[in-house]
Amino acid sequence: MHHELSHETARALIAPFYDVLTRPSQKNVAAIVSEIAVPEWRSYAGETVSKGREEFIAQVIGFGRAIPDLVWDVKEVLVSGDRIIVRSEASGTPAGDFFGVPHSGRSFKVMTIDIHTVKDGKLVVAHHVEDWASALRQLAGK
Repeated sequence: MHHELSHETARALIAPFYDVLTRPSQKNVAAIVSEIAVPEWRSYAGETVSKGREEFIAQVIGFGRAIPDLVWDVKEVLVSGDRIIVRSEASGTPAGDFFGVPHSGRSFKVMTIDIHTVKDGKLVVAHHVEDWASALRQLAGK
């Protein structure tokens, strides 16, 4: 039987996750992620596409370099049993070419959805989708 998280507990558990995604180049990403996520934490961007905790830390650090002003703004938090569903908005201005789109000085703003599974106060799994196709269209001025 799953324990239902309170809304306050859920928000407190996910706050550091989104904080580390905001201007990550100014944070100790490895320390924060290691504190909130179990060592065997997995992040899924599809049913079979996943990253481990160390790969995620490296990715966040990379995003911090590529998008110095990156902000991950939580818009809505829903709780279902041991799961926390977060609707957020990622925005920023890449400092150079981004996923093949030449640097233009343009910014992007996209919706993201994450489903976090929690066990014993730690993040154990994340399933997520970000609208990167829209970000690339915005950056290309289309």
